Amino acid sequence: MPNFKQNRQIAGVLLALTAMSFIAIAVLKISFIWIVLFAGVVGWIAAKRFPEQFKAGGHGAAAKASEASYLIDDHTATPAHALFSKAQLLRVVLMGLGLWALSFGALVATQGWQASLTQMGWFFSKAAMVTFGGAYAVLPYVTQTAVASNWLTPDQMMAGLALGETTPGPLIMIVAFVGYVGQALEVQRLGSGAHLIGAAMFVMGCMGAVVATWFTFLPSFVFILAGGPFVETTHGKLGFTGPLKAISAAVVGAIASLALLFIQHTVIGKAGIDWAALALMIVAALLLFMRQWGIERVIALCAAAGWALSFWV
Repeated sequence: MPNFKQNRQIAGVLLALTAMSFIAIAVLKISFIWIVLFAGVVGWIAAKRFPEQFKAGGHGAAAKASEASYLIDDHTATPAHALFSKAQLLRVVLMGLGLWALSFGALVATQGWQASLTQMGWFFSKAAMVTFGGAYAVLPYVTQTAVASNWLTPDQMMAGLALGETTPGPLIMIVAFVGYVGQALEVQRLGSGAHLIGAAMFVMGCMGAVVATWFTFLPSFVFILAGGPFVETTHGKLGFTGPLKAISAAVVGAIASLALLFIQHTVIGKAGIDWAALALMIVAALLLFMRQWGIERVIALCAAAGWALSFWV
């Protein structure tokens, strides 16, 4: 059985990874890719040193009772079509790489390597590789790069983040928003002939949205089709669960940095503290954590309050 001292050591390591991730993103502006890689290595080393603390799942009476209510649990036999196969893995990976190479090659051939559209395809291909923890983990990376690349201004990026949070699929909405607005503004900056700019902005904006969405989610489907059967074979293997546990801790820091970004651009404005926004933030937090309201009700309430406040500003 793992002892209390070792549990505290592991908790300390995971807490340190969370703090490191927050500081690296919010202060040092380090790419989330390097944070994920570092956390994975730390998790692998820690799992080797403290294997008992990294074993997943509980085997007590409560865990067994909860498993009894599931049609498919950890002890259900894997169906034949979901069994891991090296040949199937190779086919899926080659098909995914082929689709990526064809589409990205077409961008390079038609737009050139330095073109904004090509650079969007390259960036979102990289972003898709570090979506550990979902949208909230990768959005600081997307925000950081989109603003630094002059695709969007900070205020436009915040509008896109807010738009995404009002939908069931925030990541796909936000990357499409970044692609559309980034390309539309590129046309506006470089275009000539006012009567043609509007149509060109719309066409290039749609192309940017398609490119951002395609290159973000193509790797995701490859991960699902190729990784699903593989994950089944790694159940309980510390070489896999250890790094993922450490990466999960780093993701918490990434999410905290995103919360700080929201605060910086909504509560703390150019003219000082926006007291109305601060009050809404506190009310929303109280409703979520103390009253256990659903996120839909909170968003609807805050949206209505913001609309009402707009008449007073």
